[in-house]
Amino acid sequence: MLPLLRHPHAVLFASVVNTMHEPSFAIVAGEASGDILGADLIRALKKRYPDAQFYGVGGQKMIAEGFESFYPMERLSVMGLVEPLKRLPELLAMRADLKQRFIKNRPLAFIGIDSPDFVMNIEAAMKDNGIASIHYVSPSVWAWRKNRIHKIKRSVDLMLTLFPFELPIYEENAVPAVCVGHPLADQIGFEQDQRAARTGLNLPIEGRYVALMPGSRRSEIEALLPRFLEAFSTLRTTDSTLQALLPVAADYLQSMIDEKLSLLATDDRNAVHVFQGASHEIMVASDAVLLSSGTATLEAMLLNRPMVVVYRMGGLSYAILSRLVKTPFISLPNLLAQRALVPELIQDAASKDNIVSHLNPLLEQGAARQDTLQTFAELHQMLRKGAGETAAAAIQSLLEQ
Repeated sequence: MLPLLRHPHAVLFASVVNTMHEPSFAIVAGEASGDILGADLIRALKKRYPDAQFYGVGGQKMIAEGFESFYPMERLSVMGLVEPLKRLPELLAMRADLKQRFIKNRPLAFIGIDSPDFVMNIEAAMKDNGIASIHYVSPSVWAWRKNRIHKIKRSVDLMLTLFPFELPIYEENAVPAVCVGHPLADQIGFEQDQRAARTGLNLPIEGRYVALMPGSRRSEIEALLPRFLEAFSTLRTTDSTLQALLPVAADYLQSMIDEKLSLLATDDRNAVHVFQGASHEIMVASDAVLLSSGTATLEAMLLNRPMVVVYRMGGLSYAILSRLVKTPFISLPNLLAQRALVPELIQDAASKDNIVSHLNPLLEQGAARQDTLQTFAELHQMLRKGAGETAAAAIQSLLEQ
């Protein structure tokens, strides 16, 4: 290993030499979607570095792979522009502690998964200290605040993107980047058994079902679930057999969801089936999905379920963001297709009547629905790249340059 110290990037390789006996990777993920990516990546890195340790901040899926999380991942799960300011002192203290831990332990590499506002500062500190710095999941630099590309170039040695449309801006700015696809595209099959899903959820096989998925944050449930339930009640005025499937993402959200459900008429309330988790099974069992913008839109697309995407946030945050975003779409299916493949109802457009008018046709088996599902299948194939293995190979290549 010593000859590596004569390499032009000797500082980078010093961390490899210092940890050759106990290799480790520091990882920070701040969202449920990042937990999925992190667990997939850890599995792939273990094949290349079987004695490696993994630590930082992650969720239950990463922990199940032997990951040590110094803080609950939920503490990083904040959204918008205004809301994070309320917890800024706590977030800054966490970040300072993590940087200190990582610099002391000198992992083979630091990998920040999504959450760029939190992890980019750590990535820059790692790079400055000769530790390989990798960011997994491109920030939306292609959509807004494009000048961030200069900070990214200073902070990371390698960018791992999920989607092909994200690569050009990195190529234009000479930032090493690899598109790895998405692990969900690898894990989810092209054929889904709706009858089996309904049986597994103890639901009658016959009938029409709509999945209601307002998100996993309190703020999302507060903003979206009442509208979702109002739209569902309205749909039932013309089809009293329609049923709703509602997953509860975490136990601490149950009381809030129960409160919203208690406002429904008894017949409508009895037509809402609530499940702990099981979002995947719920989407497969459904005929259409009503959901908040985010990774769930990708999962619904991969499961070949038509959807209506809704997005609402705090008024001030939206007023600022709406002036900064330079892309016509917010949902992943539309960004991948580069056209309005699925309906998007944003902020004030997310009214009960608009939701009903867009969701109702999706519950029918028409030609437009079939055309959408065919495009979903084509996009699914495009994203199948063996994400974890491709990402791990790119990381290993960086470390062995």
